[in-house]
Amino acid sequence: MGNIPNSLSLSRLPLGVVLFICIAHEAWLLGLIVFAVAAFTDWLDGWWARRFHCGTAIGRNLDPLTDKVLIGGAFIFLIPVPGAHIEPWIVTVIIGRELLITGLRGIVEATGKTFGADWFGKLKTVLQCAVLIDLLALQTVRQHDWMASAHSLLDGVSIGLLGLMLIATVGSAVQYGVKAVRLLK
Repeated sequence: MGNIPNSLSLSRLPLGVVLFICIAHEAWLLGLIVFAVAAFTDWLDGWWARRFHCGTAIGRNLDPLTDKVLIGGAFIFLIPVPGAHIEPWIVTVIIGRELLITGLRGIVEATGKTFGADWFGKLKTVLQCAVLIDLLALQTVRQHDWMASAHSLLDGVSIGLLGLMLIATVGSAVQYGVKAVRLLK
């Protein structure tokens, strides 16, 4: 692969494994740091590919794939965590949307048309990352009993971010569906 953006994308797979282990063992602060590093590599690989014009077909597929593993896996591992408010139906919406868009991308691109990310999909990703950062930070605060008086405020922020993320997840799925139908006509 020899390509820095592709290597950065690929780095999210082992970072994801470390994150999942951190969540499973309630190492919240370390999990927060690992996720922040992984999220930074997501931004950096895209910036690097655009800045130095070294994007590849592999990278165009590897980047969203590793994001899906990292983010989807994190939400799956958070389901049993008390106070995380992550229910199985929420994770089903998140992963179902990703599978749907990946399938649509494959169908559209098989016709020779491009089906790249747009602003709504990027907003969805930013909100998913914000929810994960918030939940990992909240669990860290709870575990160490820091700012005990702020727990309910932080919990409210978590629920609000989760709602916004779900709206963006469903909204971007609808937008991509409409886009796919138009491109396939």
